[in-house]
Amino acid sequence: MSFKNDLKYKFSRLDAFEKLIAINVTIFLVDVFLTSVIKINSVKYFVLPSEFTNFIIKPWSIFTYGFIHSDLWHLVFNMLFLFYLSKAASHLYRIKTLLNVYFLGIIFGGLLYLLLLNVLPVNLFNLNNGILVGASAGVCALLLFVATSIPNSEIRLFNRFNVKWKHIAIVIVGLDAIRFLAGVNQGGYIAHFGGYLLGYIYATKLIKQGKDIGLGFERTMDTVVAWFKPKPNLKTVHRKAKKEAFAGKTKKEFNTFNKQAKIDLILDKISKSGYESLTAEEKEFLFRAGKK
Repeated sequence: MSFKNDLKYKFSRLDAFEKLIAINVTIFLVDVFLTSVIKINSVKYFVLPSEFTNFIIKPWSIFTYGFIHSDLWHLVFNMLFLFYLSKAASHLYRIKTLLNVYFLGIIFGGLLYLLLLNVLPVNLFNLNNGILVGASAGVCALLLFVATSIPNSEIRLFNRFNVKWKHIAIVIVGLDAIRFLAGVNQGGYIAHFGGYLLGYIYATKLIKQGKDIGLGFERTMDTVVAWFKPKPNLKTVHRKAKKEAFAGKTKKEFNTFNKQAKIDLILDKISKSGYESLTAEEKEFLFRAGKK
């Protein structure tokens, strides 16, 4: 098996979130290569700008910014949380529901970032160079979704002790609030709180009303994915008209035999498949032959 085929096989064996992590890691490595070696800043087309006028000319960035990470630790932190959160919830919820939470968290976090930074005074926030990157809003949405819907589920840390996800959520949300108030990367933490809000609302609606608010988004994504799936190569098959058979032979072949051979063919069919397997014409032929 070639290296390329081996990679394709291993990728196909991953679950949806493992594939998502692999895609994020690959994009990060490609970005590092292009930026460091070839000196091309390709990600500028995919990051989310803080200015609404810049966002208008690249609206896809409300989604793609979630696949771009500023440094290795940013990537590692997000992907580790994404892995453990998806494992914690996948035994209770559909993978597509969890994907809805994650991607809607990214979109909602990005929208809140755009809204506040274009409505409130710009100098109120530390804009981090006026762009937003990272999957943090999606991860934050999953964190609050898990902490709200299955608060007593646990993660084992350092292979020594268990910690409930609700306690992890309290600590992380609290730290984000402190950093925001301290003026550290405020634009990024706005997106975090957008993700938290989305995850909490999603879980609350699902638990109290049994309503999956992401179904519309899920149908849209299924449609988009279908656009990129290869179309089956359908060929028109012209079936030949089924030839009428007599004792396993065509009518033309059957008529070439003498009477006794015809009878023998029909009797042979009876011995193999029983009298009920005969067609009406075979029964009629045998009946007429028996009267002569």
